[in-house]
Amino acid sequence: MQKIMLISVVLTLLVVGNVGAQEFTLKSDDLGGQLTQSQVFSGFGCNGKNISPSLKWINAPSNTKSFAVTVYDPDAPTGSGWWHWVIFNIPAGVNELKADTGRIEKNLAPAGSIQSVTDFGKPGFGGACPPQGDKAHRYIFTVYALSITKLDLDEKTSPAMAGLILNSNTIAKASLIAYYRR
Repeated sequence: MQKIMLISVVLTLLVVGNVGAQEFTLKSDDLGGQLTQSQVFSGFGCNGKNISPSLKWINAPSNTKSFAVTVYDPDAPTGSGWWHWVIFNIPAGVNELKADTGRIEKNLAPAGSIQSVTDFGKPGFGGACPPQGDKAHRYIFTVYALSITKLDLDEKTSPAMAGLILNSNTIAKASLIAYYRR
């Protein structure tokens, strides 16, 4: 009887302890269901402001050693999607990126982080610019909690190579999806 009581108490504590557990989550005060002109590219026939949104993540795994953030459009008519932003080597103590961090010349990115080349051919954030009249595209903003402190990559690293290294060192990830059509 005492063993059953003890097991019952332990199980109750485990369940109660996990009720308040929170999931790794990505949030943004700048993003809703649809991208705005702020997040639209300026070029290729698009006339947006090309401002990367503010992003904040909470409840990262305790063993996280660094973070990375990507923005990907799987609906781009390229056969392989379109990478709009890749930033990595974000220190473990950082849990947000301010709006316009993707504009490299503003120096808003966390110290030590690297913004590598996108499918626009240069580092930094490149906003949405789907073909005129195409269906609404999905823009997937993802933060990766990584098991390593530093990716041995630089700003010339292709998004595919960065993705390979990111995915092989990911502990957890969280995403937001916003849509845009023009």
